[in-house]
Amino acid sequence: MHKPEILAPAGSFDALVAGVRSGANAVYLGTGSFNARMKADNFSGEDLKKAIDYCHARGVKVHITMNTLLQDSELLQALEVVKAIACLGADAVILQDLGLASLIKECAPSLERHASTQMSVGTPSGVALLENLGYQRAVLPRELSKTEIKEIKNSSDIEIEIFVHGALCMCVSGQCYMSSIFGGRSGNRGLCAQPCRLPFAVAGGTGHDLSLKDLSLTECADDILGIGVDSLKIEGRMKRPEYVSAAVRSVKASLEGELSEELTEKLRAVFSRSGFTKGYFESTLGRDMFGIRQKEDVTASTNKVLTELSRAYEKEVPLIPTEFYLSIIEGEKISLSASAMGKTVFVEDEAIPEKALNKPLTKEGLTERISKCGGTQFYAEKIEIDLDDGLIVPASVINNLRRQALIELEKKLTSVKVNSFTYKEIKITPHEANKEMKFHVRVAKKEQIPRNLKNVENLYLPLNIDENSVESLKNSGVNIGVEVPRGLFGNEKAVEKLLLRAKAMGINMAYCSTLDGLAIAKSLGFDIHTGFSMNVSNSLSVEALEKLGVKSLTLSPELTLKKLTAMGGRVPRGIIGFGRLPLMLTRNCPIKNGKTCSECKGSSYLTDRLGKKFPVMCNMGFSEILNSAPVYMADRLDEIENMDFITFYFTKEKQELCEAVLDAYRKGASLREGSAYTRGLYYRGAE
Repeated sequence: MHKPEILAPAGSFDALVAGVRSGANAVYLGTGSFNARMKADNFSGEDLKKAIDYCHARGVKVHITMNTLLQDSELLQALEVVKAIACLGADAVILQDLGLASLIKECAPSLERHASTQMSVGTPSGVALLENLGYQRAVLPRELSKTEIKEIKNSSDIEIEIFVHGALCMCVSGQCYMSSIFGGRSGNRGLCAQPCRLPFAVAGGTGHDLSLKDLSLTECADDILGIGVDSLKIEGRMKRPEYVSAAVRSVKASLEGELSEELTEKLRAVFSRSGFTKGYFESTLGRDMFGIRQKEDVTASTNKVLTELSRAYEKEVPLIPTEFYLSIIEGEKISLSASAMGKTVFVEDEAIPEKALNKPLTKEGLTERISKCGGTQFYAEKIEIDLDDGLIVPASVINNLRRQALIELEKKLTSVKVNSFTYKEIKITPHEANKEMKFHVRVAKKEQIPRNLKNVENLYLPLNIDENSVESLKNSGVNIGVEVPRGLFGNEKAVEKLLLRAKAMGINMAYCSTLDGLAIAKSLGFDIHTGFSMNVSNSLSVEALEKLGVKSLTLSPELTLKKLTAMGGRVPRGIIGFGRLPLMLTRNCPIKNGKTCSECKGSSYLTDRLGKKFPVMCNMGFSEILNSAPVYMADRLDEIENMDFITFYFTKEKQELCEAVLDAYRKGASLREGSAYTRGLYYRGAE
């Protein structure tokens, strides 16, 4: 049966060594300023080369994380990082940003591209799109069940990677704006402050209803092997080497059917949040998945436990099977060749074997001496000896030959093929918008549809909209579309059915906020318009979506107006001018910790430690946690430049308020006194 790769986190060189010596087949690490763990001890310059060489000399692959969103001012710097990665022979780069991905495809085509879980792709259609874009691997979201993972694996030809151990974010990766909105530190930029671990409570809940236990699938080896995924990822680039070692050893033992309770307990002791969960994988969501880091979790990680765990990687481990061929022929120099991982080296000694007076060399004795590879990553798998009778050679000569051969073999293993790299000039010309700014209106339910549609160019309706509502709008002069939900995992077939129903009503426009939604709607022939959570943060991402046929897009809400104004590309674009920004998209509804769906009836909210209320809206098995106040920019319209439209993202508002807001934007009016609102990140931005 196919054994998947074990992929270990490396936030430091010590953690990298711990992962490799504990049995990882690959490691992932960050370099430069463009990775999702900016607070880890990331690698650069000689440290990066040292890390790659160390891994390659032990048959371990190195995946480099560049899994954050980039801004235009960072593209040239990112290109230099890509050059370094390519020229040092890294095996793959893990990506979130569509613009950077397209740049790498052009500049370093032989460098493998892996689609980060930050891309939020978790359906067969979405993964098929990644495959068509030339990605070699998709890192799936943690929220998928084993059935959903298997469906994707069976329908795809690219490699599939899943998380098997580590922290669980409450939000679907790539869809969280809580840290940036609250404190200006973006999770999409590698600086998440983890505000979700603070008290956010629902009535009757846990008190920490946005904090999940850590994931651990070490007991699910049979299911994982049955699915046939290609890589098992361990989260934890911010964690200590002992954690990395324990996690790698646990996953390896699980795959080999040798996982012990003792090792599981040590893994739990070194780090957990009220224990572990398999909830998403086993489709058992609910209150039992929630947990926080408690006092007993911290005290469990004693010096004794850490010392025991560190012993597993304190010495070099023989990882690489090696074949030796020793030649001791009368009258000839003594030579030794060593072969491993398709590489061969040859060394010889100037000494000529002499005739033995007493005890001549034997193949058995020489085999024992050549086998002594201790202290290296090599072990003798096969030894062949060509030996003439009656000869003798000093033991030091044989030992020196073995040592020299292994030194040369290590050098050869680190001399990997360098990925080609070609510079590309990045030229950005700011987009010139239409003079008259239009309105794009998104409503969560039909009761919000404004009666006055003046200035409205596009109106996006719920996917389950009824035919009568559509008919009543057909003569309004407004383009009518339907919104594809952000939460699509497990819902692809149902969404396809609803899209075909909308098409039968004469709707040919789809508002999509993820690549999953884009892929499904595009395959059915819809014109694609993308929302804010497509996370378009640079001009190259605009161009990438243009190549996918996108007709208009709403730019990232994490950029300042100044940066938004300067972005290039030809696709019509806009920003969210009004609306409660969804801070999180989650598959585990926090409200259910305190009440049932029938008790909630869509009217519940979370309360933070300051008493602020955050409404929760649910759709097709997913929940969106909304900001406590809406973005409002009607009185600042003259500061919004180079935008073709304003997006109104109506969520909880009644029809009267929707109409009042649109009218205020037509007039450029200030919000009435006493109303709570925010300017979002349009002036302060996010790191």
